[in-house]
Amino acid sequence: MSFFEELKRRNVIRVGIAYGIAAWFLLQISDLVLENIGAPEWVMQTIMLVLGIGFPLVIIFAWAFEMTPEGIKREKDVDRSQSITPQTGRKLDRMIIGVLVVTVGYLLVDKLVLQKTPEATAPVQTTEQAAAVVDDGPSVAVLPFVNMSGDTENEYFSDGLTETLLHMLAQLPDLRVAARTSSFAFKGLNKNVIEIAEELNVAHILEGSVQKANNQVRVTAQLIKASDGSHVWSQNYTRPLEDIFAIQDEIAADVSDALGASLLADATTSGGVHTKDLNAYEAYLKGLEQQAIFSYSSLEVAEDHFVEALSQDSGFNEARLALVRNYLLKNSTGLVTHEQAESAITPLIRSVRETDPDNLLARALELTLEIQRFDLTVSRDETEVFVNELRDMLHLIPTETYIRARVAGVVNGFFDDPRSAIEILQSGLMFDPLADWLHGDLGDIYLDQERVSEARAAYSRALELAPANPNNYAAMSRLEKEDD
Repeated sequence: MSFFEELKRRNVIRVGIAYGIAAWFLLQISDLVLENIGAPEWVMQTIMLVLGIGFPLVIIFAWAFEMTPEGIKREKDVDRSQSITPQTGRKLDRMIIGVLVVTVGYLLVDKLVLQKTPEATAPVQTTEQAAAVVDDGPSVAVLPFVNMSGDTENEYFSDGLTETLLHMLAQLPDLRVAARTSSFAFKGLNKNVIEIAEELNVAHILEGSVQKANNQVRVTAQLIKASDGSHVWSQNYTRPLEDIFAIQDEIAADVSDALGASLLADATTSGGVHTKDLNAYEAYLKGLEQQAIFSYSSLEVAEDHFVEALSQDSGFNEARLALVRNYLLKNSTGLVTHEQAESAITPLIRSVRETDPDNLLARALELTLEIQRFDLTVSRDETEVFVNELRDMLHLIPTETYIRARVAGVVNGFFDDPRSAIEILQSGLMFDPLADWLHGDLGDIYLDQERVSEARAAYSRALELAPANPNNYAAMSRLEKEDD
């Protein structure tokens, strides 16, 4: 008897088929259930691992053991003349057919019923969000450029170049750009660009490297199409360090051309930095690095760097606005009072307006200061004017996630309009899907509305994205109290 015939006789093949079908069906059910209860991804991964390990064990067991009227025995101990493997095989056939019938039924229900009624399990999409989903226009995420300088202290330079490019590209009217929080979430991770693009909901990925040595800088950049991983464009730029500003402009223009997006006609609003002082620029980049950490100590360090940048170049408006944002962040953490923040921010905004009266970000930050009065001592009518102006600006500053979160908080907490607040946050997740605080803010609103399952999903996502953030654990504890 051949080996294949022996496999058939011992029902090993039937057992393998039955196990495979049953495992697949179990995975489908697990995926559906775990998604609805907001379980972390590792639960599904553990189930897949267990089922994967179980397959060879089941095959070995089917080969080595046999079912008999007296129970399970080792195959070598069974008299072939008394073997009941044919009867066992027919039972397995019936079981396989039964599982197949159930599986086909599940697929039909999934395709014809469940997918026809998405509103039953998901929040209603806003008009803005739905438009973003179906929009087939160009979109890109700028991943952190790799520091190739051989010195970790130069990390601020490669990160700063990345952030500058991101903001420059975000100013292009026909281009959707993933915000910094989401793009930088993949820093140091060896992850496939296609998977990254899927998580960030973009069609293209811009990545590259920076090598800075002495007075030379070499920047390599490449644009990748996410659908197939093909290279749309790539270029190397090797210049004296003082040409870094020109390199930024060239990369933004080249990427824009490759994507078919139109550059703004006014070069002064392209989103780049407007300084030619390298010392000021490097201090500014170091400040951005510390500001992104967003801790009590890092905000203090960031402030020192931005002040240093302005001491080197008093006309450096980007550093001035970064300092404004830093005071807002310090106020939100309680490091400074609103009065202290206001006294520091007002002259900074005034200085920006003297040279750039139409600066959009300056106005947005100024309005954020007005609505960030936690005691809300201004009148309701005044606050409404500020909020409405900011809401109208959000699509022009799509990567300013902090400002968006503040607007949503006031709309929900002060004006008692949770529906609009949810729309604002969901629209923000189109640009910054990995910002844990947006998910956390959504969870808070859902919980207030007693939409517990949606709150659990939002809080779970926030905790998954930022497991070191104690606020996310506090949010989950509020949910547990609600369950009690």
